[in-house]
Amino acid sequence: MNTNLQSPIPTARGITGEGLAAIAGAVGSGFLLAKKVLSPKGGKSEPISRAEFYAELMALKDNLHQEHLVLLEKLEAVHLALLDKLDMNHRELLAELGRQGTRVSTLEAGLARVDERTRGVNR
Repeated sequence: MNTNLQSPIPTARGITGEGLAAIAGAVGSGFLLAKKVLSPKGGKSEPISRAEFYAELMALKDNLHQEHLVLLEKLEAVHLALLDKLDMNHRELLAELGRQGTRVSTLEAGLARVDERTRGVNR
């Protein structure tokens, strides 16, 4: 026990924004849980015969197969387009390499002529 008569009286702390958010979250979660528990259940599905089930299954299989084929065709088209671009870039690079090779050969020939001229002067 504090015997000091001059000590300040503790004041009640207010609820912070985080506290309010926690309370609001708890109340909202409670409402969602109540809604889930108290909501009416969906109707029962009708039983189907084995033949109907397999007919639907085959229709789904055919649909998936058709979609798969369409995707394969699209993939093949993209693949061919990429191959064409790669081939075009390869040809451009080879042409540029040929031009650069010619330029290097020209520069080497010019350097050899300069070297021959300077050898005669330095002797």
